[in-house]
Amino acid sequence: MLTEKQIKEIREELESCSNPLFYFDNDQDGLISFVLCRRFLDKGVGIAVKGSPMGEEYFRRINEFEPDKIFILDQPEVSEEMLSKLEEYGAPVIWIDHHEIDFSKVPSWIKYYNPVKDGNENVPTCVLTQEVVGVKDYWLGVIGAIADHYIPEFYSKFLVNFPDLGIASEDPFEIYYNSEIGRISRMLGAGLKDRTSLVFRMLKFLYEIKSPYDILEEKKENLDLRRRFEKLDEKFDSLISKARASSGVQKVLFFKYSGETSMSAEISNKLYYLYPEKIILVAFVLGSRANLSIRGKGIRSTVVELLKDFEGSRGGGHEDAVGCQLNSEDLNVFVEKIRKRLE
Repeated sequence: MLTEKQIKEIREELESCSNPLFYFDNDQDGLISFVLCRRFLDKGVGIAVKGSPMGEEYFRRINEFEPDKIFILDQPEVSEEMLSKLEEYGAPVIWIDHHEIDFSKVPSWIKYYNPVKDGNENVPTCVLTQEVVGVKDYWLGVIGAIADHYIPEFYSKFLVNFPDLGIASEDPFEIYYNSEIGRISRMLGAGLKDRTSLVFRMLKFLYEIKSPYDILEEKKENLDLRRRFEKLDEKFDSLISKARASSGVQKVLFFKYSGETSMSAEISNKLYYLYPEKIILVAFVLGSRANLSIRGKGIRSTVVELLKDFEGSRGGGHEDAVGCQLNSEDLNVFVEKIRKRLE
């Protein structure tokens, strides 16, 4: 968690800006981190960052909005080219994250906050942001945290005030897949995979809602969100069924797919929930590149080490949850190396 001094510093940075720009990771943790800040300030523009590192192509948003302050939320890595452009632009940059990275690569001119860097517990960025803005909208923090496989302390308060939306469990996946607040979180994850115009419409909707019931209720303001979720949820269930059919008895469960929309993180999380004793590798192949989402106890060190053998690869993440990219022609060799290492 953040220290009282860090909480005060970040809050002062938020309160002292007039036109902030927020870059947030394209998942529920990043989304909720931004929405909490936006509701706290009642101003600012949010840009979802798809993939890591955040590349210089995102700098055009700075030219477009001319922010006086830039916040980076739940983003593990920023490219050197983007960092150079940010430094040249000159506005203060405040970066809040929780990933385990090479902290020496974070420039000294950036105000960087990450409990892991200080040797503290790894908690989702939305929980850190919730600390900064206060507990008024704590139900939003629950939505982001359970998607990142974490149950925040204020979940007990959530159960008291919204008993019909949650379930009493110590397993974040159990809450995520089997409760109404989990359904809401999954809906927002699907919404992030929609067209840019509809993502902005969803953000505007989230700025104004009063409770989680506003997301579940059928109304015109969330019609696009509900339609997107229904479409992707049907596709998701189909892919899970195919993956389960190939699970077998091996320790490593490998599932490869392609299509218009990547759902690798969602698929790997569900498979890891269903098969916690296995190592899960889910690969989304698009052209010459493969995006992998990998789950397994302590899998990060093995993946990072093996990626060194493949030119053009990159990856990182958490101890039990890793994302990486490599050339699609190397995919089968990479998977086989993991099998040999683990089996």
